[in-house]
Amino acid sequence: MGSKIHMKNIVFIPNINLGNGRSNPYQYSVDSWKAWCDKNDCELLVWEDLLYPVDYMKITWQRYYLFDILDGNNIEYDQILMVDADTIVHPDCPNFFDETDGKYCGVMNDGDYEWVMRSIRGFGDELFDGMRIHPWNYINGGFQILNKNHKGFFESMKKYYNDNSSLISETISKLKTATDQTILNLMLHKNNVDVKTLPDCYNLQDLARKNLLYIDKSCWWSDELHHINAGWVYHFNAIPQNQMSRDVAYWMERTYKELYK
Repeated sequence: MGSKIHMKNIVFIPNINLGNGRSNPYQYSVDSWKAWCDKNDCELLVWEDLLYPVDYMKITWQRYYLFDILDGNNIEYDQILMVDADTIVHPDCPNFFDETDGKYCGVMNDGDYEWVMRSIRGFGDELFDGMRIHPWNYINGGFQILNKNHKGFFESMKKYYNDNSSLISETISKLKTATDQTILNLMLHKNNVDVKTLPDCYNLQDLARKNLLYIDKSCWWSDELHHINAGWVYHFNAIPQNQMSRDVAYWMERTYKELYK
């Protein structure tokens, strides 16, 4: 048996190239998190290999094999941030690991509330016997901090998917919502996981809806990069098609070069 590799706090990023070009700008995310980890005495772990074909299990579900990946590679750890690859972290971002109190942590999903409430109703009715949670207790899945105490919860997530994969796929197609996020929140509630909500500066989402991205020539503000003053971690999700063709790749590259070049 190989010797254990000691790691304190880990930033874990799923960054799997499926050949569709979507992952092309994600190296900017990896590079920004590598710089942050070096500064804050953390380790970066980039996960690049599928565990299952994506037609059976989407990457967002495969990431719940996080502890299997760590244990299979003899990696020791204290806390883990599991973060999406469409994020850029500011080099001066504080060490959020110091703010967790040892709890499961996330940031409230502060974006499309209609989508969230429709998703809670739909998945609650179809899969959780009518369960409801408040939208203000609903976290975004793209920034989750956890530790060894949460191994059991991730086991329950894996088991839930493997036991219900067909019904989950049917419900997603019916509701036209995301793959795992609402189920994650309902499972956190069902399993009475003590969740600490961190400030939205650590997962600043839906930037376009917040008027933080300059994607329309008629925008009234002149600072095209004012999102870098609105938070510490920028999550480039839900960027709509726009007349300036400024997509995820554009904003990730521009933000990274502004902060790190």
